[in-house]
Amino acid sequence: MRHFPAFLDLVNRPTLVVGGGLPAWGKIQLLRRAGAQVTVVAAEAVTEIDAAATRREITWRRRSFQPRDLAGKAVVIAASDVATDTLVSTLAKRRNIPFNAVDRPELSTFIAPAIVDRDPVMIAVSTGGASPALARRVRARIESLLPTGFGRLAQFAERFRSAVRATVPEETARRRFWERLFDGPVAARLMAGDDRGAGELMLGLVNRRGEAASGSIALVGAGPGDPDLLTLRTLQYLQGADVVVHDRLVSAAILDRARRGAQFLDVGKDVGAGAKAQDRINALLVRLVREGKRVVRLKGGDPFIFGRGGEEKAYLEAAGIAVDVVPGITAATGCAASAKIALTGRGVAQAVTFVTGRGEAGDPDVDWAALAQLGQTLVVYMGLARIETIAATLIAHGRDAATPAAIVENGTRANQRVLTGRLDQIAAVVRAAAVRGPALLIVGEVAADAVATANTAAAAASSLALAG
Repeated sequence: MRHFPAFLDLVNRPTLVVGGGLPAWGKIQLLRRAGAQVTVVAAEAVTEIDAAATRREITWRRRSFQPRDLAGKAVVIAASDVATDTLVSTLAKRRNIPFNAVDRPELSTFIAPAIVDRDPVMIAVSTGGASPALARRVRARIESLLPTGFGRLAQFAERFRSAVRATVPEETARRRFWERLFDGPVAARLMAGDDRGAGELMLGLVNRRGEAASGSIALVGAGPGDPDLLTLRTLQYLQGADVVVHDRLVSAAILDRARRGAQFLDVGKDVGAGAKAQDRINALLVRLVREGKRVVRLKGGDPFIFGRGGEEKAYLEAAGIAVDVVPGITAATGCAASAKIALTGRGVAQAVTFVTGRGEAGDPDVDWAALAQLGQTLVVYMGLARIETIAATLIAHGRDAATPAAIVENGTRANQRVLTGRLDQIAAVVRAAAVRGPALLIVGEVAADAVATANTAAAAASSLALAG
């Protein structure tokens, strides 16, 4: 280990930055966030340094570096030319002052790591100066795993530290208590911004002398299919889940992002399964929560767009269970973007409507005359089985038979297909291509944008076939 990792307390301590460019400004900002008193030495400086000096947030000496500038400094950072940085390095080392030269590790006695700041939680990432770009990449990965408010967990725990020590005196039991806390519903409530709810749960735990926390549930959107389109909050919930109750269309690649050791329950319903199947799911969710499990109810797309998320939320709340909701990229926007279709466009489509292709009793109960109007895009979920009826009904209510239409099958996934045709021909296109779904139907002038993509794909496939 070339460098000893440490965090310096620089509150109200004098520090020196030599140089007036943007790299120097970046270090000045970090020093100020750490509470340091900053003096800058540079003949010229960027406007940000000038403005900070004008506000008296820092001291700027408008001249070249002089050896006396080092006197009394706790830390020195140089971001100037090679000759100046070398001189400052030599003098700082003689005085045993911690010194860093930006992007010059060979001159430095300490290095400035990439930082993940979730105050008071601080994570430093270093490659020993070998590759700052790689350190930044690692930092970005960690950033994606930690919620913005993650530091609030530490502040929250500090508030209750004495109470927990008093009620759970045994060290091992106390450690397990905190582990349950950080992985359980108290942390989930805090991350969702419900400080009051988190506090009430915490008081209940403390009063029960560290008994197991009650369960929790979140209705979570899994997006249209590509695991890279999961939101950061979805990943965070998946990483903390005891049980993932998922729909049939949620892919294995998405489930792989969940916590190792989580239980997976597939509750996907077949077409026409109806209310009885949903009743069983509702009852299952309540039972799992009451068993003390951290439950993620994972739905394709967004849980509140044709996903019965509203029904499940109402059922759970009627049972006295609080519900967190995590939105996802819905299929309409995700699949359309993946197929290069803009759902709205100036002079083409001033509105977009999402409808379901099936209802409780079969055909959906919608205003077909309104849906057939010009100047709008129609996106039909779950319409594959009734595509002939949907197309014919739209035409019967006045939509032009030549209106462009597109089918996006397995949207955003590696096996995505985009098929296009006229509205009066799209059902035949679907049959000829043996589309099995999941598929989304897009009707409107904007669907013409997908024609080039579909034709290019078809041409590529033909070329491959001839080459074979």
